[in-house]
Amino acid sequence: MSLHAQDDPQLRAAQEERLRATWKPPQGLFLRWTDTNNNRVGVWYTLTAFGFMLFAGVLALIMRTQLAVPDNDLVSANGFNQLFTLHGSMMMFLFAVPMFEAVSIILLPQLLGARDLPFPRLSAFGYWSFLIGGVFVSGSIFFNAAPDGGWFMYPPFTTRTDLSGLGADIWMLGLSFIEVSSVAAAVELIVGVLKCRPPGMRLNLMPLYAWYILVVAVMILFAFPPLIAGDILFELERLLGWSFFDPAKGGDPILWQHLFWIFGHPEVYIVFLPSIALFAMIVPTFARRHLLGYPWIVLAAVGTAFLSFGLWVHHMFTTGLPKISLAFFSAASEAVAIPTGIQIFAFIATLWAGRVVWSVPLLYAVGSIAIFVIGGLTGVMVAIAPFDWQAHDTYFVVAHLHYVLIGGTLIPLFGGLYYYWPLITGKKLSDRIGRTAFWFLFAGANLTFFPMHFSGLMGMPRRVFTYPSELGVDGFNLASTIGAYVFAAGVLLVCIDLALSPRRAKAERNPWAAGTLEWLAHPDDEDWGIRSVPLIESRYPIWDQKDFVRKVDEGRFFLPDAEEGRRETIVTTVLDARPLQVLRLGGPSWKPMATAVALGSVFILTTYHLYWWSLVGAVATLAMVLWWLWSGTAEIPEKDEKPIGHGMTLPLYLSGPSASGWWAMFITMMADATAFSGLVFGYFFFWTRHEDFPPSGVGMDGPGAFWPMVALGVSLASWAATVAAREVHARGGVSAARALLAAGALLSLAAVGAGLAGPWTTGLEPKLHVYPAIVWTLAIWTSAHSGVGAICQLYALARSLAGRTTPRHDADVRNITVYHHFLAITAIVTYLTIGLFPGLA
Repeated sequence: MSLHAQDDPQLRAAQEERLRATWKPPQGLFLRWTDTNNNRVGVWYTLTAFGFMLFAGVLALIMRTQLAVPDNDLVSANGFNQLFTLHGSMMMFLFAVPMFEAVSIILLPQLLGARDLPFPRLSAFGYWSFLIGGVFVSGSIFFNAAPDGGWFMYPPFTTRTDLSGLGADIWMLGLSFIEVSSVAAAVELIVGVLKCRPPGMRLNLMPLYAWYILVVAVMILFAFPPLIAGDILFELERLLGWSFFDPAKGGDPILWQHLFWIFGHPEVYIVFLPSIALFAMIVPTFARRHLLGYPWIVLAAVGTAFLSFGLWVHHMFTTGLPKISLAFFSAASEAVAIPTGIQIFAFIATLWAGRVVWSVPLLYAVGSIAIFVIGGLTGVMVAIAPFDWQAHDTYFVVAHLHYVLIGGTLIPLFGGLYYYWPLITGKKLSDRIGRTAFWFLFAGANLTFFPMHFSGLMGMPRRVFTYPSELGVDGFNLASTIGAYVFAAGVLLVCIDLALSPRRAKAERNPWAAGTLEWLAHPDDEDWGIRSVPLIESRYPIWDQKDFVRKVDEGRFFLPDAEEGRRETIVTTVLDARPLQVLRLGGPSWKPMATAVALGSVFILTTYHLYWWSLVGAVATLAMVLWWLWSGTAEIPEKDEKPIGHGMTLPLYLSGPSASGWWAMFITMMADATAFSGLVFGYFFFWTRHEDFPPSGVGMDGPGAFWPMVALGVSLASWAATVAAREVHARGGVSAARALLAAGALLSLAAVGAGLAGPWTTGLEPKLHVYPAIVWTLAIWTSAHSGVGAICQLYALARSLAGRTTPRHDADVRNITVYHHFLAITAIVTYLTIGLFPGLA
């Protein structure tokens, strides 16, 4: 049906009524809690991350009070260790990354003109995982059980149970659980940006916010998994006594530093680039012109992300690295200033060329850039190895880090809060309170952290709970403490402004007169999104496309109706955003919450060494995941196609590389492969550290070549059976495909046994030395993935037998084939490494 038929007011009213009924918010408290609408999930996500930030801020105030004067005894040494460990961990893991993901879950659908992101239930799962893990980790301080080894948790002090208590396990397992939620959100955001853009929004027309979020989400896929790999090695040493970081048994604590900082330094840019994304939305709005240098900004964002993965060793300049390594990583650390500078100068040029309207959001943006630039300049200083040798582990580094994070993350988020609050609630925050809060924040940040440069250069070390007056830093520390309270007063003013917001009148639509899609939202809108999915011809369509808002409101674009009463959005091609599919989205469900609870029980029970109960939780998690997938994905629609307007008709079902589900599987497996590469890196790292690898002795004999080659052979046979099942099934050979899936499952189970048989039959003892420990780890990882592969094959077989998979509707078979592609690569790398590499060494 052509959308021109909507000139009929009665037809338009009837269509709008059906759409309103479709998107009616769920009734009842429990249903609202379990609603998977990304707008609602994003709001809860944001409020929770904001709450964790406030809690971490209170911990910081306690630390600054302790350090206000010399020889203070407000808190004990152990209490101070818990405070700074939990403060840093919460700010990095429970605020900075979750906050940007939460805000993006709210903004991206509206920025992209979509009704929702493609996997709203995955977003809900990520939120519940984040909430459970966050409460578990942050609540530990009330029981004197918080981690106390620093937010970086360096071995051997944290891996030795006689030197660290339960807090190390709480940190490691709790934050590993939170990392799962971060990866889940990254999958949702990447697929959302690539596949749910409105028709016509080619890559070069995407809002810069979407570009930045795409870059950052891809960074998460490659930054977080190495830390997950390190977490695995860490907990295997703590819980089972397998030695990866104990030099007495061949381990090396430097490996942990590599794996941690491969995550830790990109993490700085993961939390910084979303703030730059907010600048990219705020600056053109108040400059009243298009942002200058769009392609250069995109290239700079990508370049920043790329270079950020070559900087991690500048945190390790004092560990005795070769000089050539110091030179390389020092140069890379300085080079990252180039793309960062391009982005900042683009914003300055846009303001210079525009007609600037000074507003509260722009005030925060400009002020935060000023603070960030100071942090960037000191970052160039610590990138120079000789200077870093002097300043390492002093308060100079504390000052640098906080200038970067406050200027590059925290204050920009407050600016974004003032900018987007009318979009989320329909009400503006107070300009007067906002300006006052800004000056408190700006003055407090500088008064707190600028003196730390001097106290650090005078020799005050980091992470000390007190200091003698003879050090001569009393005045600097007192000034920093006063500044911390000034900064806290600014945060309090923002909180008061938020609390007063519900009493204020509704703001007008698009109160800032912005030009991007998210401002199509109306203060009186229902919870169902924009009236129709628009056709995009410009980066600022509200400014550039004639009668754009009116046409959207009148349903003159795409998908204006919801005649089947389902939540729907449009899936488009990756490069040029040509419409491909009408995607039906999941509605309210308690399954994501229940799955998060089950998975959380695995991590929490393992923390307390309740392994059998943890196994029960793992089985429950598997059952919930299978139920969730069975009832909520790859649904066969009641009809093949649906008209979306303007004479266009789109299918309701897609599979393969065009489908969002296929992309989600591919992206998830990229993260999995990155974690696996961290373990392989560990194997070759130990090989470079030992002249005799593997060592000689009882319990040290390698797994040999026989069993690893058998495991590799059956793994590849299982992969071949899965690929053949996909091809035969697509050609209508349903029975043959079922037989191949069954055979593939048997082969995958055989790969499990063969993969473990090598180290088992040769008597490798992982508690004796790092070599058998890392071999067992690689074998278990690959065998576990083979077991999951068997479950995937049996799941696809069951779906076929139940009539939920057909040659036309074959998403399940195609998606598990993607998994088996990665499993085959994992098997090749693992079994060639542990079976043949020592013999070639």
